[in-house]
Amino acid sequence: MVKNYFYLVAGLLCVLFAVTHTLNGTAAVLPVLNQVNMESSIKTSFTYIWHIIGVENIVMGIALFAMAFQKNLSKVKFTAHLIIVILMVRWLTIVTFTILNDSSALTQLWPDTIAIFVTVILLLFGTRVKSKVLISHV
Repeated sequence: MVKNYFYLVAGLLCVLFAVTHTLNGTAAVLPVLNQVNMESSIKTSFTYIWHIIGVENIVMGIALFAMAFQKNLSKVKFTAHLIIVILMVRWLTIVTFTILNDSSALTQLWPDTIAIFVTVILLLFGTRVKSKVLISHV
């Protein structure tokens, strides 16, 4: 039985983001590398760096699914906070390097920004859900 619907929805979003990120990369971003004249080691690095984000999202999604069914929610609160930190550091990294390299591209970050902040908000709400303790009266 689901104990925390915020974690469940955040987990579903993370899996969805992993799939869309991977499909977008496979269809639109990574094929461009084959058209550019660069060393194969750079192409390989870019490809695995791209897929790291998708894999991280899958791992976070699976963790959040498990957390959603955890009976003692206080045991998973730290993990939720850790995922929040990872997502916020990811977002800060994306924004920082976008500003440093091409600040005119900041408007292209709206989908990522919305996705990350919706997930973080869901996780913050999830950390506020209290475990229901069953007390038996004898």
